[in-house]
Amino acid sequence: MNTFELLGQGLLTAMQWSNLFYALVGVTLGTAVGVLPGIGPALTVALLLPVTYKLDPAGSLIMFAGIYYGGMYGGSTTSILLNTPGESASIVTALEGNKMARQGRGGPALATAAIGSFIAGLLATLGLAFIAPSVVKFALSFGPAEYFGLMLLAFMTVSAAFGESTLRGLTSLFIGLALGLIGIDQLTGQTRLAMGLPNLFDGISVTTLAVALFAIGETLAVVAAKHMAEEKVESVKGSVWMSRQDWRRSWAPWLRGTAIGFPIGAMPAGGADVSSFLSYAAEKNFSKHPEDFGKGAIEGVAGPEAANNASAAGTLVPLLTLGLPTTATAAIMLAGFQQFGLQPGPLLFVTNAPLVWGLIASLLVANLMLIVLNLPLIGLWVKLLTIPRHWLYAGILVFATLGTIGADGSTYHLFGVPVSFGLGLLMLFGILGYLLRRFHYPIAPVVVGLILGPMAEKSLRQALQISQGDPLALFHSWIAVFLWALALTAVFLPMYLRYRGKGKVLAQIAGDSD
Repeated sequence: MNTFELLGQGLLTAMQWSNLFYALVGVTLGTAVGVLPGIGPALTVALLLPVTYKLDPAGSLIMFAGIYYGGMYGGSTTSILLNTPGESASIVTALEGNKMARQGRGGPALATAAIGSFIAGLLATLGLAFIAPSVVKFALSFGPAEYFGLMLLAFMTVSAAFGESTLRGLTSLFIGLALGLIGIDQLTGQTRLAMGLPNLFDGISVTTLAVALFAIGETLAVVAAKHMAEEKVESVKGSVWMSRQDWRRSWAPWLRGTAIGFPIGAMPAGGADVSSFLSYAAEKNFSKHPEDFGKGAIEGVAGPEAANNASAAGTLVPLLTLGLPTTATAAIMLAGFQQFGLQPGPLLFVTNAPLVWGLIASLLVANLMLIVLNLPLIGLWVKLLTIPRHWLYAGILVFATLGTIGADGSTYHLFGVPVSFGLGLLMLFGILGYLLRRFHYPIAPVVVGLILGPMAEKSLRQALQISQGDPLALFHSWIAVFLWALALTAVFLPMYLRYRGKGKVLAQIAGDSD
């Protein structure tokens, strides 16, 4: 069965009324959280993990993907109107988009961001559909040694790509790996590090950890910040639609941004922030109006926003085909797959083909929903920016608490008093999340370490058992050697891109402003 037939079957799955509803909920929530500063798609998906525990797997995963796409769309509204990038990928959009808003051209800036995101998401989703089967055929040849190399690549990728330094990323990773050791050994059946607590025999719940680190930790960090800067929202003046000249200056950046964003998103150690900076640099070089950059150039919004969304689709290539998360949101989505007993990877395309292709096809539907939601409802999304932060984060705390109790209602008797075990872990890991933020340690490597740590340990021990303890068996094939080399490269590549690539672009921007 060819890709067109599989994608057609996926569209039939995605067009079911229940899945359309889940997609609509996902893109609406994603846009809303993208608009709200400090609330990202990773936090939202983490909050919804316990709520969707007993729902339909296909519908829940479609909703998570809709949140991911919607968050990328909504982030442009905050950057343009508030000059507050919710994520590093939106920094460039804020540079040019907010200047356009101050000139009374916030409408065209939002329009080119929305249309560019739609075009990039559409083309990148089609790219995902056609590239994924080839990656799956390649991955089916993997054995335990190759899978361990792949897990090592994932560890190095998230450790180096997130945070301010590789050392801090590795520290966060080892915290997650240590938590992954708790519970029953998969090969021997022995209990490890459970401290005699039956509640820990099954290990630490990924859902509880994700909600605590992203939601509770973020809330505590906001509360601890005593002084917050006054945030001024630029109003949208005039028409939201673009002029003929805006269209002429935007269509090429949309296509270039897509071409830059998708392959970088699909690469380990890539990401939306890298692609958006590279897209901005490309547009500045290709533009016929370089004098407008730094003063509100529409190309500086169109290109990076397209690259941003194309990168989101590219991120799903390694996630679905190899089980390799390269962003924080992808790591939480991986936990979403696992809570339904599904493991992303090549076998998922064989054992659950309708679900995978329904998920890919739903991205096309979500893109159409997002363009309909974003342009006519700009005024509604702008009003969300007026919600007081103490109300917003109080609601997050309530939602996280209720979701955790619903997913884990077990109790533990402490000094004869029954207490909720899940809430105790939520509070403990929430404090850990706050401390990590306080000292500038990344969060995503902790989650990835907990999810992939047991899998990496199992693959390592199986490879050593097959070779009777010979460590050279980890390098018995060119694929394993290549993955090890790629893992080592992944440590240094983000450092080079971060300090050389971004530094060059920022130096150009600073030079223009002088």
